[in-house]
Amino acid sequence: MVARVVVAAPASGHGKTTVATGLLAAFAARGTRVAGFKVGPDYIDPGYHALAAGRPGRNLDPVLVGEELIGPLFAHGSGGADLAVVEGVMGLYDGRVGAGDFGSTAHVAALLRAPVLLVVDASAQGRSVAALVHGFRSFGQVRIAGVILNRVGSERHESILRDACEEVGVPVLGALSRHSAVAAPSRHLGLVPVAERSAEAQGSVAVLAALVASGVDLAAVEAVARSAPLLDAAPWSPALEPVSGRPLVAVAGGPAFTFGYTETVELLRAAGADVATVDPLRDETLPAGTRALVVGGGFPEVYADRLAANAPLRAAVAALAATGAPIAAECAGLLWLCRSLDGAPMCGVLEADAVMTDQLTLGYRDAVALTDSALAPAGTRVTGHEFHRTAVTPRASAGPAWAWRGAAPEGFVTGGVHASYLHLHWAGYSDIPRRLVDRAAKGLS
Repeated sequence: MVARVVVAAPASGHGKTTVATGLLAAFAARGTRVAGFKVGPDYIDPGYHALAAGRPGRNLDPVLVGEELIGPLFAHGSGGADLAVVEGVMGLYDGRVGAGDFGSTAHVAALLRAPVLLVVDASAQGRSVAALVHGFRSFGQVRIAGVILNRVGSERHESILRDACEEVGVPVLGALSRHSAVAAPSRHLGLVPVAERSAEAQGSVAVLAALVASGVDLAAVEAVARSAPLLDAAPWSPALEPVSGRPLVAVAGGPAFTFGYTETVELLRAAGADVATVDPLRDETLPAGTRALVVGGGFPEVYADRLAANAPLRAAVAALAATGAPIAAECAGLLWLCRSLDGAPMCGVLEADAVMTDQLTLGYRDAVALTDSALAPAGTRVTGHEFHRTAVTPRASAGPAWAWRGAAPEGFVTGGVHASYLHLHWAGYSDIPRRLVDRAAKGLS
């Protein structure tokens, strides 16, 4: 089993992404084959991991896929690597609201039997850092194998912090100074995805590699990672009984649609589909022979004018929907299928309009399918995730997609279209890609 380490923190904003991405890039620069993972439903950080590691970044989320798949998905995603870095989410013990530490970084670290590096923003701390580190080490069952101090102000400051950590017996494996050059731009849903700033992002990752290589004891980190015990987990396989006919499924990509799990395309191919990418900011037609369309999340609101200007592709999507072909759209995909987004014309597949709002909608949802669709039969139960600052009017069609406790029915099922705000990780529901590809194949006959 690959050597592995989890990068955690007391809370969001301490520098987990800086350290995790920097470690991946620094080890890769030394010729180590690395794999990056992110705890939870975050789509953006894995893009930075992929840039640093030279292979897809992946997510590990027991809420979305179940505890039993975490080890297998990790083994699948780290195949061929020498070392894996798993970036945590929020604070070390922050799990799903109301469910204790389920879904937390600590939960995933325990499932992977992986040691933890605690990243601490020490910019406003002195000796009190010892109490913080001691508390986090004592609270749970995970093994905190070392601390990386972030945003250290001076050599004197670093000395105080190291002495304090030594008092509680937790080694400091690195110290990073304040370094504004590595700050990635952010907006209403977090960091700007790599696909939107590729050249800039590559520069940031290179700076992170140098920063971590100079400020972190990489040999000590590697030794910690190699101390992880054997993980008895067979690699997850996307193997499904493939349909006949090899229908072509187009998957939206490019800067406007960057939110998606690596396993989605793997599952579609395993179900018997050929997969092609369509960039709605660039391509004026769907790939020739398209029989189904998958549109994940992203930032269409940022590119509304450019999406609106691509009238030929909008018409092609509407024409595909009119044939009854399966179309699966999540969040940003839902917005693109509407009549309009902030007044700009979209594909017009749905009798609905979308606008930006000041309210962030965020959280896991235990949902039930209300209407038979290309994704699932009515009555299917899933756990998904919402993350958006937009609203769609009406909220649902006559055939709603989902319902969950405390909310009105949501989403649109019409013809072959299934459009909703709910993000799903299809690795946890492999019937979904198989059903979609089967519908696409039947459209060929």
